[in-house]
Amino acid sequence: MVVEGTVAQLLPDGTAAAPSAAPVAVQQAVWAANKLQDKPYKYGGGHAKIEDTGYDCSGTVSYALIAAGLLASPLPSGPFTRWGEKGKGAWITVYAHGGHAYAVIAGLRLDTSSYASRTARKRKVIASTLERGPRWRTTMRPSRGFRARHPLGL
Repeated sequence: MVVEGTVAQLLPDGTAAAPSAAPVAVQQAVWAANKLQDKPYKYGGGHAKIEDTGYDCSGTVSYALIAAGLLASPLPSGPFTRWGEKGKGAWITVYAHGGHAYAVIAGLRLDTSSYASRTARKRKVIASTLERGPRWRTTMRPSRGFRARHPLGL
């Protein structure tokens, strides 16, 4: 599904609609990540095989980037700190340190951690965004301690 504009929108079923103004690679990353929304967290998931029964944090990020043609094979969290270009991207930013990775794609956070601020917990949110596992999150999380990286041109 596609929505007008430059920001992805979380749908009631927990999937995301890609923004119409986004480059094709960004839309493909969004649609790929939608396929993971019902998968459980699985340590090492998405690394030995791309299509897996569950995904860890870096396996989730890798899945979306591989589907978008932006990554050749899955990476663990640590190597994501050196992947791509330094800093935030216009469309996709991967945040990583040695123990965790997540991505912000077209304004939505793709993460296995249900981190949500106290303010966000008080708002009415789609229940799946508070579950552990590969999910779209409407709230951001502090990026302190993470390195921001992005694919060239995005």
